This record gives sequence, structure tokens and C-alpha cells, in this order.
Amino acid sequence: MSHIQTDSSEVLLSARNLSVRFGGVLAVNDVSFDVRQGEVFTLIGPNGAGKTTVFNLISRIYNPTQGSIEYLGPEGRVVLTDQPAHRIASLGIARTFQNIELFEHATVLQNLLIGRHIHRRTGFWSQAFFTRGTRQAEIEAREKVEQVIDFLELQHHRESMVAGLPYGVRKVVELARALCTEPRLLLLDEPSSGLNVEETDDMAFWISDIKNELGISVLMVEHDMSLVSKVSDRVLAMSMGAELATGTPAEVQSHPGVIEAYLGSVDDVSSLRRDSQTAQGVSA
Repeated sequence: MSHIQTDSSEVLLSARNLSVRFGGVLAVNDVSFDVRQGEVFTLIGPNGAGKTTVFNLISRIYNPTQGSIEYLGPEGRVVLTDQPAHRIASLGIARTFQNIELFEHATVLQNLLIGRHIHRRTGFWSQAFFTRGTRQAEIEAREKVEQVIDFLELQHHRESMVAGLPYGVRKVVELARALCTEPRLLLLDEPSSGLNVEETDDMAFWISDIKNELGISVLMVEHDMSLVSKVSDRVLAMSMGAELATGTPAEVQSHPGVIEAYLGSVDDVSSLRRDSQTAQGVSA
């Protein structure tokens, strides 16, 4: 697969003062953050915190009530919130979903080739007559797909129907299809959802390799704090649509506001720790 040269200090995506209101509900409330090139940036928070809504703003499924998103595309910086949804993939942004979105009655290979459609440069007539240019484009698409298959170790499943695959393999196939678009920024929505411990460890491995070997920046929404800690460079914690804290995984997990949002008050957490220590002492 091709490697993207990145400057880790350069901002790839910049969200400023994002707010989204659905009727009387303020789903996202004045949220700002940057995703730097070559990093894994993760959004965490309880259910209903507004994390997936932020993803939907970047994907242009929703329009912000206020605020803007700037993005460093292949041809320079663009105001992403001014772009139509169908332009997002061609700007180098790919996404996976919490609920897998694959063509179940097609093979793994066919699903991945669909991910190459944004790079199609041949017109209707050249495809109808299967010209030399069309043949060359198909060969190049197949080569790119085979590189992704090798990268994610999907060789054994290449010709398998998606409908017959285990859930964990389907998650990897969806990740593969996103990589087939050759993104600069990869949005991962709950990549460990539905996975067992071993599969989650494998997902952590793939995410690290996507960043380190391919140079692709990752913006992730995730509940599994073990996975978050393993792969994230920085974390933004949200609650009720607003930002609680931003920093390294360790800094954010120890923030009093984050502890309270996840587990109750800081005093409650201290009490739980004391009870646990007492129970350990009794069992000893």
C-alpha cells in the first residue's frame, strides 16, 4: 500500500465551536478540537454524549447549527461544512460505522472493489467498450485492493460471501473497504463494538499499523477504554454534547469531570475504591 508522508505538527482537521440543535435538544454544544496529521484522536463519553453526531457533521450527514470544520484536503484547505456529502470521500475522508454497512450478498473482494469507485477516471463509453484505459484502471484497482487484503490478512476470505463471515471478520472487511479509498483521514465509529477480547486486541494492532505504517490519521469514537489507551495519542471526553477534557488518555481518564460522567461523583469513586480494597483485604 502507498505510504502518506505526514507532518505530525500539522493540523489535518480543525473543528471550531460546533453546535447542533435538534428541536429543543442541544446534541453538540460549542465543541472545538484539532486532529493532527499522523495521530489517533479519540472521542469518548457516555451514550448520548454527542460523539457520533460529531462524526455525522464531518461526514456531512448533518449541518451544524453553528461553527465550522476546516480540512486539509489533497488540493489545500477547504471548509468542510460547505461541502456536499458526496464530495467527502473524494477529499480523502473514509468512515466505518458502528453497525456494519457491507453488501452481504457480495464477496469480500467485490465489497472492496466498490471502495475504489471514487478513483474511477473512465467514462461510460470507455467502460461500455472495455477500452485499454478501462482495462488498465481495473488492473490498478485490483492491485490496490489486493494490497489492502494482504495488509489486513484477509487472503483466506477473499472470495467468501460477506453474509457467511463471522462478525469479527466483517468488522475487518469494513475497515478494509474504507482503506481501499486511500484516505488521509479515517473515521472509526466504535471499531471494537461486538468484538471479543482477542478481536479487540487485533483491532488495536490494525489501528496502530494504519497510523504508523500507512501514515493515515484516525479520528475514532470508542467506549472500550483499554483500546482507547492502547492506540490513542490524544482523547476528547464529551458529556451531554459538551467538552469535558482533552489530553492524553491517562490525563483524560484521571480528570474529575470525566470520572463523574462515567461513574458518578469523585466521592462515589473514592468510596468504590475503598470498598474494593476492603473486600480484597477480607478475601486475603
